[in-house]
Amino acid sequence: MLEHYILSLFLYFPEDKSEYIPAVFSFVIFLIGAIVVMRLIIVVSKKEASKAKELEEKILNDQTEDKKNS
Repeated sequence: MLEHYILSLFLYFPEDKSEYIPAVFSFVIFLIGAIVVMRLIIVVSKKEASKAKELEEKILNDQTEDKKNS
C-alpha cells in the first residue's frame, strides 16, 4: 500500500490516452530541432576543420620556402 502511494507521487498515467497527444507533439518538435542543430554543428565543424587544414598546409609551405631561401 505504501509503495503504491509513493509511486503515485512520481508517476501519472492518464485514463484518457488523448492527453498524450500534446506531449508527443512537443517531443517530436524538440527531437526534430535537436537533429537539425546536431547536423548544423557537424557541417560547421567540417568547414572549420577544412579551413584549419588549409591554414596548416599554408604555414608548412611557407616554412619550407623560408628554409629553401635561407
